[in-house]
Amino acid sequence: MMNPLKELFGGAMTPGVLGVFGHLDDTARAVKDLKADGREDFTVFSPVPRHELEDAIDRPNSSVRMYTLIGGIAGCSIGAWITLYMSWDWPTQVGGKPIGSIPPYVVIMFEMTVLFGALNTLVGVALNALRAARREGTIPYDPRFSNDKFGVFVPCGPDKAGATEAWLKQHGAEEVRRA
Repeated sequence: MMNPLKELFGGAMTPGVLGVFGHLDDTARAVKDLKADGREDFTVFSPVPRHELEDAIDRPNSSVRMYTLIGGIAGCSIGAWITLYMSWDWPTQVGGKPIGSIPPYVVIMFEMTVLFGALNTLVGVALNALRAARREGTIPYDPRFSNDKFGVFVPCGPDKAGATEAWLKQHGAEEVRRA
């Protein structure tokens, strides 16, 4: 019986070469050189977030922020519409104030902005995670990447694996292995 999660998240191992680096500067230099060679399909592992690696990777911003913005605008608009509609549909004159007064409804508009923004953010994260899982497949991981080592995985076919191994060793990889 086929496992649908394995099929959804790309159960097959992505062929390529994994380089283990001991120093941050070697890793950042290798990533910059990969980008200079026109490679965009590599994965970098780091035990802690480092600005040097983020600058070297230079990935575009995530689209999740647009999901949040659209959800927030929609929530604010819906909150304003609901409160004003109810005021005009069931008018109640209170203290001589206008029936469709905005200031009392700012709290409801704010809460709807937060609610719709948060829900849309969850949708954006889920869609991006599914898209990334389908695109990348299964990538090898070394537990040392959570402790003190840095890693760079370069997907490539068996015909280019030897050249990629040599390239990673030339750029300071302490250990290189095929996946």
